[in-house]
Amino acid sequence: MMRTQVACERPDRVRAVPEGDGGEPPARPPAGARIEIRPARMEDEDRMRGFLCDLSPRTQVLRFFTALGNPGAGLVRSLLRVDERRDVLVAVCGETVVGHAMSFSRGAAEVEISVVVADRWQGSGLGSRLVGRLLHRAEAGGARTVGMDVLGENRRVLAMIRGWWPDATMKASSGTVEVAARLRRSPVPAGRRAVRASVR
Repeated sequence: MMRTQVACERPDRVRAVPEGDGGEPPARPPAGARIEIRPARMEDEDRMRGFLCDLSPRTQVLRFFTALGNPGAGLVRSLLRVDERRDVLVAVCGETVVGHAMSFSRGAAEVEISVVVADRWQGSGLGSRLVGRLLHRAEAGGARTVGMDVLGENRRVLAMIRGWWPDATMKASSGTVEVAARLRRSPVPAGRRAVRASVR
């Protein structure tokens, strides 16, 4: 199953990812920065590698459940590959990737999602936009339920999921929580949903 790291919709609300790793908060996004959310392309490989390398160790762990080190070409390509079961979106600011979201169809009505946002963009609502767009596309393709893995220590994300999907089922196993929810019952409007984080 995929893993989850969520960026909050508003910076003044609960943050899913702590501010930085060693005391100093990450730099904030530049004022007036324009973000484009679009389908991933294989020519994004270098931009995607740079994005992964720039994630803080904490964000890497929340997304991938491990630190990445120097991400290999195989991992980068797998995060960009789109096929009949996999949808991938990137958020770009100019030529820089600042967010990544992917879904994987596990059947006619079930989809797993995974999203990660650059540290400086966490808390800006970008994660919610990515998840909303991803789930809107999944629902258009027939998905009715969404699944995700969340680190058990990530209590803020789990609390947000409970708020969005009160009827979601959560199953703890080996330090992670498997979440399953019905998309039609989500109170998060299309285009404004949450985010998740990793692929095994």
